[in-house]
Amino acid sequence: MSHPPAKHSTAARLEHSTADLATALSILERGDLVLASAHVLYTNGQSTHETVEAAEWLGTHLGLRATLIPHWEELELRAEDGAGSQVSFERGSPLAVNMHRVAAAMSAIENCGVSRPPIAAALENIKAIANAPPAPTWLFTIAAATGAAAMAAIFGAHNLKAVVLIMVSAATGALLRRTIARFSGNTLLQPLCAALIAGMFGALAVRYNISSSLRLVAICPCMILIPGPHVLNGAMDLIEARINLGASRMLHAGLIIMAISVGLLLGMGGLSVSLPIGEGTAVPLWLDVIAAGVAVASFSVFFSTPMRMLGWPVAVGMLAHAVRWGALKAGAGVATGALVACLLAGGILAPVARRRQMPFAAIGFASVVSMMPGFFLFRTASGLVQLASYSNTNFDLLGATIADAITAIAVVLAMSFGVVTPKLIMDRFGSGSTST
Repeated sequence: MSHPPAKHSTAARLEHSTADLATALSILERGDLVLASAHVLYTNGQSTHETVEAAEWLGTHLGLRATLIPHWEELELRAEDGAGSQVSFERGSPLAVNMHRVAAAMSAIENCGVSRPPIAAALENIKAIANAPPAPTWLFTIAAATGAAAMAAIFGAHNLKAVVLIMVSAATGALLRRTIARFSGNTLLQPLCAALIAGMFGALAVRYNISSSLRLVAICPCMILIPGPHVLNGAMDLIEARINLGASRMLHAGLIIMAISVGLLLGMGGLSVSLPIGEGTAVPLWLDVIAAGVAVASFSVFFSTPMRMLGWPVAVGMLAHAVRWGALKAGAGVATGALVACLLAGGILAPVARRRQMPFAAIGFASVVSMMPGFFLFRTASGLVQLASYSNTNFDLLGATIADAITAIAVVLAMSFGVVTPKLIMDRFGSGSTST
């Protein structure tokens, strides 16, 4: 595949025989609008299927036969009409999650098909959407504090001092992440540094007997860093046989989780504190449901979800947690509970997203991402480090580490299947729409 020249973000190759220059430029302009719109969706967390569907729908309404081919580092658009054809590329990777941009871009695409604004004006609008700011820092910081506290409540934290310390740690990490973002676009540096802060807070809490044996002061601020949307988008790509893209998304998510784990363990290791083997404390249903609602609202802020869309993920997320709580109470495993809860969430929100013209990524992922198995992932990393440090194998530690790893993998697979399956069924049998 040929790549664009280095000094151009978008390059086009026109193949036409009888079309005059004006027609060729018209194809180029329409193709640029389709590609720019798809780029906003793709680089801000929209699912690959939705991005491709929206681009091809827009191309059809602009008189083009458009085919969008997503790659990890670029988008390729093949567009043609009766007069000529165009192959365009635009650099960009799906690293960010900004659902305000996604929702605005989907609305702009819909508007292009209905009111047919001038191409130049539509393109300027898309460019403005691409540069829309994320959630303000003060709101992002509050969401980090409340989200971490909610995760602590879900896992049974009952020490008020510990909860306050968790909120301070998460807020400090959020401010640090936003500060780093001003100077570096590295997607691993921010979670690494925030997790390092959390690990240091957690280690100090252990030294002063504030944290319980579960080390929630260290773990909970890191749970809100787990890249749930990347994992779920990667799972959707793999299920749809987009193997290269799905594997790239999963690898990227895995690198972020590794960065979080390294930061957490380094922060705790500075004071010779480790993550012990243990399970979360069961909490009452009412507390689990309320905490879940707070967590979902906080994650929605992280994803810059428009406030008008907040009600659905919060309500469904609370319902899903109630179902998960009931499944665990009935003796089901963690993975089974997550599967049942995510099937419910996906089954409700997939048709809601289509009917109410909301991006499924905005409401679907936020409603279940608090169930991501960060607790087990971090304990797995800690167990591996401890095993590497011992000259003689500790079989209890080895068994617990393997069990945590298997549980984490099983939960991720169960969540992915639960959320993705209703969406895929809706895409397969539902009526076509750009705003799904």
